Amino acid sequence: MSARFFTLDEANAVLPRLNELLDQAMQARRAIVEARPELWPVLKKSIGNGGSKKAGEMLPEFQRLEAAVGAIEKLGVHLKDTDMGLVDFLHRLPDGTEVYLCWRYGEQKVAYWHELHAGYAGRKRL
Repeated sequence: MSARFFTLDEANAVLPRLNELLDQAMQARRAIVEARPELWPVLKKSIGNGGSKKAGEMLPEFQRLEAAVGAIEKLGVHLKDTDMGLVDFLHRLPDGTEVYLCWRYGEQKVAYWHELHAGYAGRKRL
């Protein structure tokens, strides 16, 4: 599949759907993290042994997280950090340079960008 490039308007238009998907992913991840103290020892013991009740109870959360991340990827967006809700949109500047438009969950609109190698720490205002 070829990379999808976004204009600023296209990136902003995706934000309502992205907010929904990130809500789902973040809620599922939180539930998994909260269950980790109880779940981790069980998972370690059950590798190859058929699982456990707690692992079975958490399966819907794993599936919800997987579905949300998959739907985000189908949008052509690069999910960088589920905790922060950080995503990048591939963008081409007028001179042909490829950069990322950068958005974080909770921001009203896409207002930052960074070079491909820079990451969140290198983001700059548009």
